[in-house]
Amino acid sequence: MSERGWQHARNVLCIRLDYLGDVLMTTPALRALKQSLPGCRLTLLTSRSGAEVARFIPEVDAAIEYDAPWLKSSDARDARADMAMIRHLRKQRFDAAVIFTVYSQNPLPSALLCHLARIPLRLAHCHENPYQLLTHWVRDPEPQERVRHEVRRQLDLVASVGARTGDERLSFRIEPGDADWAASCMRALGIAAGAPWVLLHPGASAASRRYPARHWKAVARELADRLQCPLVLTGGAQEAALADEIRAGIARAHSLAGQLSLGQLAALIAAAPLVISNNTGPAHIAAAVGTPVVDLYALTNPQHTPWQVPNRVLFEDVPCRFCYKSVCPQGHHRCLEGVPPARVVGAALELL
Repeated sequence: MSERGWQHARNVLCIRLDYLGDVLMTTPALRALKQSLPGCRLTLLTSRSGAEVARFIPEVDAAIEYDAPWLKSSDARDARADMAMIRHLRKQRFDAAVIFTVYSQNPLPSALLCHLARIPLRLAHCHENPYQLLTHWVRDPEPQERVRHEVRRQLDLVASVGARTGDERLSFRIEPGDADWAASCMRALGIAAGAPWVLLHPGASAASRRYPARHWKAVARELADRLQCPLVLTGGAQEAALADEIRAGIARAHSLAGQLSLGQLAALIAAAPLVISNNTGPAHIAAAVGTPVVDLYALTNPQHTPWQVPNRVLFEDVPCRFCYKSVCPQGHHRCLEGVPPARVVGAALELL
């Protein structure tokens, strides 16, 4: 792979059209670009949740929100928004574009977008020959030959054009105001500084990645009995009822579901001695801020485990592993249903 031309790139478009956790797992590669191209400006083209987290990533200078029509989460629409995006990108006069994808995604729609926006250097993994759509093509070995962690995949991509870093941790900057809020919140909940407590995040955007509510309830009860410490449940507004169901009858269990900004949630995770979460955004925030995490890991895909943080990854192995589905196609959810609450509590005690 030639590095030709990349050493002069200073205005770089980074495309990661997925969700919060995917963007966080791309941050070491963004750092590699930032450190290897002195003075460069990185603009992130991303989803709504990606744009929300971008302001907490020091390596990102600007973010552009784009609801790409080739992603399953996008709404049906005509092509005017896409033509407008091409014009907008063209006006930014980018020197180069790096297209970050999971191996099940096709990078060529994004490559075509960049080609039409007249971005001269275009880098991506691709299974098939992209011909003129990519100027720098890294043949994708996944999943036929091997499967890498998502972070390693993106680091390998930028390394192909000479971008490397000695710091491969995930990146998330806690704002001072959010840290102050978290300290105040803990005092209001009766949690003394340095005292043990556990943050539970029982929700997930995909139904296939949700540990059963009755198991969560059993985990919370046993943690409360064994540790005699506060439990704090988090989630979106749509998960408030779930959080209330889990904490019912537990004296020192508190729900903040639907009450937190992203910055406040991250600050609370950073303050927590331990996080127990489904495999969703907060598990990756925990990794980014260095908080140990018990990850209830649905076997929808293999490459998104917590990165460079003390962890326990819990699942029940199943023949239908790595289905890549948002809803369990078998209907039994056995990869999570089969994880007994006692195993979760045991993992939590080990990390604490």
